[in-house]
Amino acid sequence: MTAIVRSAGIVPARRTADGWKLLVLRAYSDWDFPKGNIETGETPLEAGLREAREETGIEDYEFEFGDTWCDTPPYSGGKVTRYYLAVTQQEHLVLPVSPELGRPEHQEWRWVDFDEAARLVRARLQPVLAWARQRLPARGIKAQG
Repeated sequence: MTAIVRSAGIVPARRTADGWKLLVLRAYSDWDFPKGNIETGETPLEAGLREAREETGIEDYEFEFGDTWCDTPPYSGGKVTRYYLAVTQQEHLVLPVSPELGRPEHQEWRWVDFDEAARLVRARLQPVLAWARQRLPARGIKAQG
C-alpha cells in the first residue's frame, strides 16, 4: 500500500456586503486554493499558512472558526490535501514571484462566491467547499450590536 503524501492549504475567505467570497488561484487550467507540501518539522497548519502566504502575499489570516480542517479524498496517486479555513480582510493582491520558478506559481486569482467556486474547482475540492460553506455564517457581515 502506498503511503499518503500530505500537503496542506488554506481556504481564504473575505467578508463582503454581498456575503462571503473565497480566494481561488489558477495554475494553467486548474483552479485551487493556496496549498503545498508539508516540509519536515512542520505541522499541516504551519505548512498551509506558509504556502498561503507564499502564494498570495496575504499576511492577515485569522482562524475565527477554529483550527479544524477538511481533507480531500485521495487523488494523484493517493495524495491528500488538508485545508483550513481562514478569514482575511485583504481584497487586492499581487501574486508573489516564486524564487524557485522566477515567476508567480499561479497565473490568476479571483474572489468568488460559493456558486462560482463550485463551477471552477475540481471534484476533489467539492467536499472542502461544502465544509467551508457549513462553517461560515450565512452572511459575511458580522451582526452589529
